Amino acid sequence: MKKLSLTLLLLAITISGYCQSINTIVSVDDVKRIESMLSADNMQGRKAFTAGNQKAAEFIGSEFKKIGLEYAQGLQSYSQNFIVVKPTLLSTSASFNGNTADPKTVTTFTGLPNLKVTSESGFKKVFIKEGDNFAEVLDFIKLKENLLVFVDNKFARSFGRLPAFKEYLPKSEKSVVFILGNVDTSNFEIVVKHEIKEEKATNVVAVLPGKNKKEEFVIFSGHYDHIGIGKPVGNDSIFNGANDDASGITAIIQIAKYYKAANNNERTLIFSAFTAEEIGGFGSQFFSQQLNPAKVVAMFNIEMIGTESKWGKNSAYITGFEKTDMGSILQKNLEGTAFQFYPDPYPEQNLFYRSDNATLAQLGVPAHTISTSKMDSEPNYHKPSDEISTLDLSNMTQIIQSVVLSAKTIVSGKDTPTRVKKEH
Repeated sequence: MKKLSLTLLLLAITISGYCQSINTIVSVDDVKRIESMLSADNMQGRKAFTAGNQKAAEFIGSEFKKIGLEYAQGLQSYSQNFIVVKPTLLSTSASFNGNTADPKTVTTFTGLPNLKVTSESGFKKVFIKEGDNFAEVLDFIKLKENLLVFVDNKFARSFGRLPAFKEYLPKSEKSVVFILGNVDTSNFEIVVKHEIKEEKATNVVAVLPGKNKKEEFVIFSGHYDHIGIGKPVGNDSIFNGANDDASGITAIIQIAKYYKAANNNERTLIFSAFTAEEIGGFGSQFFSQQLNPAKVVAMFNIEMIGTESKWGKNSAYITGFEKTDMGSILQKNLEGTAFQFYPDPYPEQNLFYRSDNATLAQLGVPAHTISTSKMDSEPNYHKPSDEISTLDLSNMTQIIQSVVLSAKTIVSGKDTPTRVKKEH
């Protein structure tokens, strides 16, 4: 009995010391400081390619430096730069088997100023038939391969909306051509001309090297861009994005601060603040291409955790909960606390493949987004009213602390989540 009592006493002391440590490092005051900076009016809504966006990137980099994190392999700073292109259509001409086609039946996604595609070009043919899920074509516009996509006339309305998705594209030598209707492709020619403008974009990436499992990576991420300055609502035209997603970036900075102080990560931790999420997820796509997915053990993508979830305080949901056992691991590590992770309550919105975790998830990585956002009733979503005054900073701090505690066995190398089964 004395031995048992002593064991329980030591356990209680250990837990108490752990909680005191995390409360000291991940504090409401520090959460408020970072949130206040990222969602301030002088950040001008952090829209990609703007001075406000660059200012936010510099602030995040300064926080990583203050913590003492290292640069990612191959980088000379915390900046991971890449190019996004903005094409402006000048002209389209198309003929099939000698018959001139209406240019409106052809939509081209390309970063090339002059594109000519013929029956000899070797583009892979894809057919979107009646009954298919048209939304899946959005994956094609990531320009991974040269494609000719033939779309059934039943999707004419959706086809007409495709140009709205080509405001920005990844820089690529590949092109995708969408063609509406059944046409004879035995002999065809499509000629498209664009004016191409290149925009420089920057992810902010930092590394905390692991000890005995350096070649196994755990990623903590969020996106720091928002939608900038828009149509005024009342006297306010700045879309501050306090919840979307300054809250996620605040979380990864706090998590980095904690694990640097703990100095107990067997696996290498990567902290990534993505840009250009709001215009197509370009930051996370580029970041993911720089990694070997086989080395990524888990990805914690954190988005919109500044408000209570539909279950109230001390709770959050995990997108794609059922696709791996990562959620179960996280919840097991939180036994004895009041916090609860839930499966995504909005499966019809396909959130698992709509955030910055998607690229790595499609490659099999247990990459999940953690959020509290009530997708059916967030009153400040994409509005100027998404300001720090609308957030519950105390609850947000508890969520960040819970993510830290829930990740401990993955960070230490004790647990390895199962992989996502590839769907494509």
